[in-house]
Amino acid sequence: MDGLPDSVRAEFARDFDIADKGFRNGRVASTTQTKEKYRREWFAYCKTLGVDPHLEAATTPFQTRARVLSGFAARTRRGAFGRGRQIAAGSVASAITAVGQAISLDTGVNPTKNDGSKDLIYPLQVMMSGFKKEDPATVKKLPVEVDIPEYLARLGRHARSSARDQAIGDLSLIGFYYLLRSAEYTKNRSRDEKQTVEFRVIDVTFFKRDAQGKLRQLPRNASQEDILAADSATLRLTNQKNGWKGVCINHHVNGDSYYCPVKALARRVLHIQANSDDVELGLHTFFNNECEFNITDADIREALKFAAKQLNYAERGIPIDRIDTHSLRSGGANALSLAGYSDRAIMKMGRWKSKTFLEYISSQLSEFSQGMSVSMSKVLNFVNVEGGVCHDITNIAINTEYANAAAA
Repeated sequence: MDGLPDSVRAEFARDFDIADKGFRNGRVASTTQTKEKYRREWFAYCKTLGVDPHLEAATTPFQTRARVLSGFAARTRRGAFGRGRQIAAGSVASAITAVGQAISLDTGVNPTKNDGSKDLIYPLQVMMSGFKKEDPATVKKLPVEVDIPEYLARLGRHARSSARDQAIGDLSLIGFYYLLRSAEYTKNRSRDEKQTVEFRVIDVTFFKRDAQGKLRQLPRNASQEDILAADSATLRLTNQKNGWKGVCINHHVNGDSYYCPVKALARRVLHIQANSDDVELGLHTFFNNECEFNITDADIREALKFAAKQLNYAERGIPIDRIDTHSLRSGGANALSLAGYSDRAIMKMGRWKSKTFLEYISSQLSEFSQGMSVSMSKVLNFVNVEGGVCHDITNIAINTEYANAAAA
């Protein structure tokens, strides 16, 4: 652009600055680092074999290209670029994607032959399918009930409890009721590598009913008494990884004076405001002897497992090792489902854009099958209307003796 007039060059520079900013915002640092790692390994792998890493068709036969890619995938599979343990097929696919090569993975005509014969060109699709079959089933974390966050809140409520215990108890209640991801209410040591950001004091808004019973927003400088007496609290999303930016998620008080998400938010905000004027501090911040500390995901994980042991979750078929920070989010979704709330309502509260949230609904829980056998045992006297002719097939499906018994 050196040869352009100053005014024109400035316009182009502005375009490129905006483009660069969008690119930086669109990147997830951790994902980018992983891709760059695989690219470096790929170039080293090809260099050792004496193969063009760009796999240009003019320099590398098709069969060689597919063979080298499959070998690289196999080395990735056995964990050579990680911790030395076999990794899942999905991670292998990510490595291949990172290489960024557009090579057909299906059986095709061998371009090195002129007789038209077809060879099996080491199809990566078949290999990846084999990897997936070998992978063990995904072990999902199991949901917890409200008794666990209430137990942790009760520990934090004790007169001799520390500020850390109080913060863990309140954050557990907030995470459960608001269906939060752990990165939204804990301090992650690699926060700069995440798109998900934690909720801050400034993201919380409280509402209180006036004399006419209508909700009214409390000002930022509301008194401690008003905040503790709030009837509703909202968390406003600013830059969430899997949600709608600017959307608010709201809860009303549940009738309990302490084990309530609104009261828990009030306690968190008041604690931080009593020790700092910085409204940008995350809700995970707590103070002890005027020193600032943070609750991490490891703190929440340890607390959840401890509470689960104390509440005998293992006796209910929920192993302690399958309880993690995600158990609060999935537990809240399960609680809403069992309470009869619609899929749409759960999606809105959890900020899911699709029905992937159904993965959080643990249908193996006994409550989901409660009453199913009773409903299935009812005789509905259904009719087959196929072909435009009605045929009552009830007597064919069940015998007369059973029908009489059911009628009785």
